[in-house]
Amino acid sequence: MSEFDYPEELRYTSDHEWVRVGADGQVRIGITAYAQDALGDVVYVSLPATGDTITAGDACGEIESTKSVSDLSAPLSGTVTAVNAALEDAPELLNSDPYGEGWCYELELDDPAALDALMDATAYKANLG
Repeated sequence: MSEFDYPEELRYTSDHEWVRVGADGQVRIGITAYAQDALGDVVYVSLPATGDTITAGDACGEIESTKSVSDLSAPLSGTVTAVNAALEDAPELLNSDPYGEGWCYELELDDPAALDALMDATAYKANLG
């Protein structure tokens, strides 16, 4: 069991990303507490641009830390409707507040039913081992 917090209202991927569904059907995506801890101190984030169409499973950005550079994988397919510009000047928000101010981007989904394939918090924690 992990010592990190995994909010119950979120959905999760095996790539350690979370998805929050908004009231308007848009989804907000970020990395989990586990991912930010494994990366170490985040020093740079490259995100998709507003208007980009991304496909589930494809790399859509990068996160650079003091330890490594990791791809940011798209958990779902859709059109990017917003990006967190705050990460440009303060990439460390991914470390300090991964479920809040450290969100990465928002999507309008191609297929809202695809959310059903993502893990809930219990399954994600079990997946960590």
